[in-house]
Amino acid sequence: MHIPDQESRGHILPRKTYLLTGAALLVLTVITVAASFVDWGGITGLGFAANITVAMLIATVKAMLVIMVFMHMKYEGWLTWGFGLIYPIVIFIILMIFLVTDVFLRVVPEEPAILKEASQSSLMIDAKAAPRVALNAEIIVE
Repeated sequence: MHIPDQESRGHILPRKTYLLTGAALLVLTVITVAASFVDWGGITGLGFAANITVAMLIATVKAMLVIMVFMHMKYEGWLTWGFGLIYPIVIFIILMIFLVTDVFLRVVPEEPAILKEASQSSLMIDAKAAPRVALNAEIIVE
């Protein structure tokens, strides 16, 4: 709803800006696909983590293009940036820290002795009591 005395906060950008941004996103997508065929880990010596890093860097550039141009964050103040972008990133980092501490500090319990005995005794099958299965899937009982 538009209030007559309120200043409009809309941003009208030239069509050329949208077309150039769309073209840049297409070019970056082609670069992403091309980069996926390169073994960045072999080049840098970092292993598979280098491939993921290159893909994430290109994806970050594409995301920033979308945020700045299509979502008009380029014209917003610090408060919108804080709650719209910085706050979710901080929350994400905090949750990842909890996840990492949970995974790497988890104690793996030993298998109970009863289960160890059960798994070992199940390997000993009475050959006379168990039916044999022929190659053509017929059960042969002796």
